[in-house]
Amino acid sequence: MDTTERIGPPLTGDERETLRAFLDFHRATLAWKCDGLTDEELRRQASPPSTLSLLGLVRHMAEVERQWFRRTIGGDTEVPHLWSDSRDFQAAYDASGATRAEAFAAWEAEVAHSRAVEAAAESLDVTAYVPRWEEEASLRLVMLHMIHEYARHNGHADFLREAIDGTVGA
Repeated sequence: MDTTERIGPPLTGDERETLRAFLDFHRATLAWKCDGLTDEELRRQASPPSTLSLLGLVRHMAEVERQWFRRTIGGDTEVPHLWSDSRDFQAAYDASGATRAEAFAAWEAEVAHSRAVEAAAESLDVTAYVPRWEEEASLRLVMLHMIHEYARHNGHADFLREAIDGTVGA
């Protein structure tokens, strides 16, 4: 049962519209990969020895959205991590006690915040300092990075979903 609507990016849109649409397409793809599964199935570590699960991916992407849009572009450097007191991004992957409701509520809230930060930015040329890189990065680069991050993890989601119930397709 598919409940997630995925709209393909425009074939003739401007740069910002195209980046926004590709990012939203990949966000929707992750949600789509989780459609119709129980909490137990979403927590299943379906490709041993990897401990990765679909719910872990959703939680991870909530942290990634928070990092790049809220902290970096939005400048709210004091906002805590969702699942770690020690700023450990890997903690989000441990979905052993997580539920769909909890993980998706956090992820959807971060996506909404990310969209608001992006929409409020004057242009794709807006920059913010990235401590890890010790350089400024543009909103354009952040959006491209997020598209890459989702695309990579959606590939993981393909394998995880297939191992859970045989469902294939992107």
